[in-house]
Amino acid sequence: MAGDGLRSRRRSVLSATAVALSGVAGCSDTLHGTDGQSVTVSMLAAGSLNNALENGLRPSVDATVQIEAHGSAEVARLIAAGQKDPDLVSVADIALFDSPLQPDWFAEFATNSVVIAYNPNTDGGKQLADAGTENWYQPLLNGDITIGRTDPDLDPLGYRALFMLELATEHYGTDTNLRDAIPRTDQIYPETQLISQFETGSVDAAIAYRNMAVERGYDYIDLPAEIDLSEPSYTDTYESATYELPSGTVVSGGLISYGATIRNQSPAAVDVFTEHITGEYLNEFGFVVPDDYPRFTGNAPDEVTN
Repeated sequence: MAGDGLRSRRRSVLSATAVALSGVAGCSDTLHGTDGQSVTVSMLAAGSLNNALENGLRPSVDATVQIEAHGSAEVARLIAAGQKDPDLVSVADIALFDSPLQPDWFAEFATNSVVIAYNPNTDGGKQLADAGTENWYQPLLNGDITIGRTDPDLDPLGYRALFMLELATEHYGTDTNLRDAIPRTDQIYPETQLISQFETGSVDAAIAYRNMAVERGYDYIDLPAEIDLSEPSYTDTYESATYELPSGTVVSGGLISYGATIRNQSPAAVDVFTEHITGEYLNEFGFVVPDDYPRFTGNAPDEVTN
């Protein structure tokens, strides 16, 4: 393969491995109902977390975890509109905790980066592989490659894809505005279905989170830190890109940071939340956990922080 930024991942993450992860919650009467059945904890989460939650978190706790995944902006909208009231909420952009969610506290627990995942078995995917980290945008401008993305009105990955393209225009010094030239509305998919489009042959590539490619074993191109939204030292650069949501809220680029909070506290909810934000499964499924995470904002309860 061409380019140091190319990564080939050929492994699958098995549920059996997830069961063996450390941090498995201990058995406790507080995690079971009076009939001996495990307590159910509901969770509304970002689509990019779905696989990790289903196959990493769920087997690691005693409670029954009911997971529903959407784009994070849609998660926030559903809760703000009173259509959903989950015990736990976990999103891919902590800015959503400023508006519209506005919880009393939240924990940042993982980061990610934007990559170009591609199918090495299609002509378009092969062109991207040959172009590599420094030239991936050039075959995309030719219009012969199908590249999927998510809806920026519903999902942070969608507007982060636009931020990345805008930053790439400046970084590579292109004459063409990549944010205007590359995205196509007929190649927008729900976050939970984006990467699976490879399997159906619907797209040659996708603008995705690194973990989404890693956990499925797909090839991907690492992007420069100046544009992949993963490096704290480039936060000021990232913030130069913006997008206006349908609500009128303007979101700015920034470091990708996942955040979670408890809406309906119980011993079972605390147990699941603690494993969610500290479990080793996060690394197994391709997320990056900085040394100073989890990092709390607001008045988090002692049961969570201790």
